[in-house]
Amino acid sequence: MSVTISAQSIVSKITIEGATKTKLTFLKKLIQTVEGTELDSLLVLDDVQYLKRLPSISHANFEVVYNSEKSAHVIFSVIENFTLIPFASIYTSSNDEFAFRIGAQEFNLFGRNITVGGFYQYDVFNSYGVITKAPYLFGNKWGLALSYHNLITLEPIFFEGTSADYRYNNKAIELLALHQINSRNRLSFGGGVFTENYDYESGATSINVPLTLDIDKALFKLIHEYDGVNYDYQLLNGFRNTFNFQYVKAIKDGFPSFVIGFNDLIYYRELYGKGVWANRLRVGLSSNENTPFAPFSVDNNINIRGVGNTIDRGTGTVVFNTEYRHNLVDKDWFILQGNIFVDAGTWRNPGGGLDDFTNAENIKVYPGVGIRFVHKRIFNAVFRIDYGYGISKDAARGIVFGIGQYF
Repeated sequence: MSVTISAQSIVSKITIEGATKTKLTFLKKLIQTVEGTELDSLLVLDDVQYLKRLPSISHANFEVVYNSEKSAHVIFSVIENFTLIPFASIYTSSNDEFAFRIGAQEFNLFGRNITVGGFYQYDVFNSYGVITKAPYLFGNKWGLALSYHNLITLEPIFFEGTSADYRYNNKAIELLALHQINSRNRLSFGGGVFTENYDYESGATSINVPLTLDIDKALFKLIHEYDGVNYDYQLLNGFRNTFNFQYVKAIKDGFPSFVIGFNDLIYYRELYGKGVWANRLRVGLSSNENTPFAPFSVDNNINIRGVGNTIDRGTGTVVFNTEYRHNLVDKDWFILQGNIFVDAGTWRNPGGGLDDFTNAENIKVYPGVGIRFVHKRIFNAVFRIDYGYGISKDAARGIVFGIGQYF
């Protein structure tokens, strides 16, 4: 990468090399460097990182060629990802039966980084979902995302020191407006409608817990994302933060409104050109209803590797994940990583107080080890296997499979 840039040079020409599937006119609209303006080294470097964050681009670089003392030709070179991605994940359901999800997504439809995709899931019951996301539908700042899913799972519900299994069905349609504030900040806002249905299957019962529950709800959602990470394939440096706020109102009278908010702060630090120290802190709170249907769960695939599938629920959460990923093999298109990690978290019980966060019964600590198989040229092509071993009270242990880095 060339970073020697003379002062007060005018950009006479911009060239983007290496893009065959992504439209050049689309990429030129996204970058901040513009022909006829004064050359700004910070903008050029920022443009390189912006290009790397696109799903269609795996790597980017630049060079400046001076035609004269006052004229500069900026050449961006990119390496594209393969963006039509089938995916599959295999795991165990909440009752330890075989479960899986298969699907496919195209991340660069029409060469404009439009995402379309769908999935089928078998997790005791059959589920499916579809999504389309066009972040640059209206120029380089505004877009839309539309999704629909019909999810059916067997969910454990915890109450009065015991539990029951419910058939949980969530049908939802959602429309979000997408706004690119600048190269590092994005805003998503909008809403949708969904139906939640709980039907008792087996386990304990209580006169205080209904055997069936069917509610139509409306949802408003606001998400702010900041991405200050510098990307070099799997070597990452910097901060990323996502704030998610949701307001849910039951359409029928007699059911309370519901608020949930959580924030994910992620920090990456490259070490010695061979590995990455990765950290995630999630803090979340919701309306503190004394209900067994609380929103935050303790789960293998979400927050604590090795703990089990949805072993508890709460109306507040504090989770810290830290791991070191080390490149054991680093070839032109393939990386083999080993990792060591510690996942730790605590929860507020439904209807409980903030002192629940310090209650030993609610604290989970799980160290572990894992391995990653990474394809450099396929977007998000990371297959991971982790083994977590609990050292806190009433701990479990287990293997977790997944697609994509854990965070």
